Amino acid sequence: MPKTLLDIKKALDSNLGKRLLLKANGGRRKTIERSGILAETYPSVFVIELDQEENSFERVSYSYADVLTETVQITFYEDAAGNVALS
Repeated sequence: MPKTLLDIKKALDSNLGKRLLLKANGGRRKTIERSGILAETYPSVFVIELDQEENSFERVSYSYADVLTETVQITFYEDAAGNVALS
């Protein structure tokens, strides 16, 4: 797992446009699981376009600090070689 915010941003930049599974802490012992595509990265946040069949809204954004503190866990779907980019 990347150790700094810059490492996390670089890892996400290299995976723009790829499908992912996102697990987020929803509070009060709730875990939210969503799937979608990594759409954009900005200096402080990244944006995920969600699958419309499963979700009532189109996009969500999280900060790189959420990934660093493991409030949000991102797993990219495997590519043709069977590698997982970031988990």
